[in-house]
Amino acid sequence: MQGWGNIVATLLAIVAAFFSVHVSSATWTLLPSFEISQRQATVLFGGDMMFDRTIRTTIDQKGGDFIFSCIDPTLQASDLVVANLEGPITAISSRSAGSAIGAPDNYVFTFPLTTAVLLAAHHIGVVNLGNNHILNFGSDGVRSTEAALSASGVQYFGDPLLQTVATTSVNGIPLAFINYNEFEPSSTASTTIAQIRQAKASGEIPLVYTHWGIEYATTSPAYVHVLAHEFVDAGAAIVIGSHPHVVEDHEVYKGADIYYSLGNFIFDQYWDDAVTHGLMLQVSFDKAGVQSVKEIPVVLQHDRRTCPVE
Repeated sequence: MQGWGNIVATLLAIVAAFFSVHVSSATWTLLPSFEISQRQATVLFGGDMMFDRTIRTTIDQKGGDFIFSCIDPTLQASDLVVANLEGPITAISSRSAGSAIGAPDNYVFTFPLTTAVLLAAHHIGVVNLGNNHILNFGSDGVRSTEAALSASGVQYFGDPLLQTVATTSVNGIPLAFINYNEFEPSSTASTTIAQIRQAKASGEIPLVYTHWGIEYATTSPAYVHVLAHEFVDAGAAIVIGSHPHVVEDHEVYKGADIYYSLGNFIFDQYWDDAVTHGLMLQVSFDKAGVQSVKEIPVVLQHDRRTCPVE
């Protein structure tokens, strides 16, 4: 009987050891799931970027890193930076560099082929192409832009050819970047709304970045308020505007932040404080949507650098 007792005791010890390992393993696998549920993504949104005219000539003289040297710590502090690329990237020679202010060529933009690499080097990982300058050199200019961005690992959305949506996962948070461009007939509110709904159905957080309104007007017109509310009603987690080149009003509608214009980010406009003072937004997301929004004022220096306002 004592032998049987030893055998039973041994079997019980083996079973206990097995369950101990099993429980320990189960506990270990639960921790990452808890951590994933607590993850957040921080996205920094900027306004209009233009790399021609005197921005281009300054880059030629001092290098592209100089333009970002003052704002770099702010860009690096977020997981991802998103802004509006106000023109195409092509191998075509600049028409606006050296042109007279107010002359027709002064408003025709093309950015050097090195621009995409410059964006990637300074943590700008997604750009909006839905604006009134992306077609300055036609569809060929758009395709050249897309090729340069893709080769540099920079995503894009809002192109006038396909109305592309950029989707990405940041720290496990699925995000969809969607454009509305008032100045492109192929970009309609109904298209934007459909893309918002599709993103939500796919489990992504829809973020709408627009190009709309009236240049240099510090108060946004009523019709863009109607559109912004429609986008939120469709499921947009936040709506961010560009094009006016000045910072415009902000409102919260049904719990969603709407910034009608962030103003300039990288640009060579200096005639008053409104055009030299832009706004960046550091937005924190979790899987439920927007958790916080931090406003970061910026100023465009006459040396062509953009700096945070201290």
